[in-house]
Amino acid sequence: MFGLFKKNTTKKVEKKYADLMTKAVEAQRNGNIDLYSKLSFEADEILKEIDSLKEIEDKK
Repeated sequence: MFGLFKKNTTKKVEKKYADLMTKAVEAQRNGNIDLYSKLSFEADEILKEIDSLKEIEDKK
């Protein structure tokens, strides 16, 4: 019950990842491969952060 008001940082980071991937796909479709590459790299780094956050949550 008390976890109801607790902020979930994993969901916030997952949303950021999804937004970056959406922008990356749009850049690729528009032919801007440099921007696509940059956004994909950033999204990959965020995905690693998500994995580490999930591991921490699983240990609790």
